[in-house]
Amino acid sequence: MKTNRFATFAWGVLAYNVVVILWGAFVRATGSGAGCGSHWPLCNGEMVPRAPAIETMIELSHRLSSGLALIAVGVLLVWAFRLYPKGHIVRLGAVLSTFFLLLEALIGAGLVLFEYVAFNVSVARAYWIAAHLINTFLLLAVLTLTAWWASGGTRLRWRNQGAVGWTLALAFGAMLGLGASGGITALGDTLVLQGGITPAESPIVAALLGIRLLHPILAFGVGGIVAATAWLVRAQRPSTQTSRYSTWLIALFVGQLLLGALNVALKAPVTIQLAHLLLSDLIWIALVLLAATALAQPAALMSEQDAKPGNFTLSPTRRM
Repeated sequence: MKTNRFATFAWGVLAYNVVVILWGAFVRATGSGAGCGSHWPLCNGEMVPRAPAIETMIELSHRLSSGLALIAVGVLLVWAFRLYPKGHIVRLGAVLSTFFLLLEALIGAGLVLFEYVAFNVSVARAYWIAAHLINTFLLLAVLTLTAWWASGGTRLRWRNQGAVGWTLALAFGAMLGLGASGGITALGDTLVLQGGITPAESPIVAALLGIRLLHPILAFGVGGIVAATAWLVRAQRPSTQTSRYSTWLIALFVGQLLLGALNVALKAPVTIQLAHLLLSDLIWIALVLLAATALAQPAALMSEQDAKPGNFTLSPTRRM
């Protein structure tokens, strides 16, 4: 694949956003989401709170890290428009990255303003958490594609891809559903383990724990879909890259299943929750890269030589 300063920066922005996402999960897992009260963008009504509690410091640091992420994506957007011509796919990726990051910030603000933080128990909070995680996955997808396209990747071709296209679409949908259920499961763990709220005290908590029991079953089902997708893509779109990403995808998912079992056995310690989320993000990114590699090829099988990294052909209107 091609290497240039913009592509390196784009991959760096993706990595930084993964860190911000993990820090946001730490805020939720420690019950620090109400550290700034119901104020946004101010913290407890102040720009810089005086004598802040530890929860306030955790929440404020997450807001600052999110602000830096917004600046980084803003730089990515401006740089893309200065470096690439009108209509270039990298421009589209940068625009979509900005859109989903702004939407991410708005969802985060909504959680604070509606007080769906800390140990709030409500059905609406579960819906917001699910929406937040789905948007996070979409943000990571467009950031990954932006970096991929900047590194020499071509547009994805969804038409006439046959079983490869359908199975990839199914895998993406299954991963979004699994991620949403995982976010709701983590919320239940926080309310019970950190907030001390029992199912007897709240029917909503009881329902969340019910989802917690279904989540591992769903994970095994989605794992089967992901493994079948990786195998099919590897068989029908053979290349060095599809082989690499399919291997990563299966290995990461197996590790995720093992880590999930450990998380249950140890009653969801914060460190294991964060590692579990990190693997979820890496699995999603690997799936996006697998799709980017497979769908950049025509439906007819490409030769190994044609599919080598960096050997992409852009139409004259797409060249820089």
